[in-house]
Amino acid sequence: MGMNMNKMMKQVQKMQQEMARVQEEMAAKTIEGTAGGGAVTVTVNGKPEVVAVKIDPEVVDPDDVEMLQDLIVAATNEAIRQSQEQMAQAMARFTGGLKIPGF
Repeated sequence: MGMNMNKMMKQVQKMQQEMARVQEEMAAKTIEGTAGGGAVTVTVNGKPEVVAVKIDPEVVDPDDVEMLQDLIVAATNEAIRQSQEQMAQAMARFTGGLKIPGF
């Protein structure tokens, strides 16, 4: 039984290392979310952290700042959603489809 436990522990350690590698790869990826037909583009990395915001100058209206704010929020949320979805897909091979908080 001791041999099986050692083998299992080695497999767990290998899986943890592989999961850490996938997390690092995902952190290095960038994902874009857009809103307003591409008027606002937000780029996030796989952590997810916002790394860039691009705004089409045509949507910058000093009399309607609220619309621009809404577009930024929508684009950011879309980029984060896509980032989380890609992370979940990457981790699914380790979790077998089981939902693990934080992934």
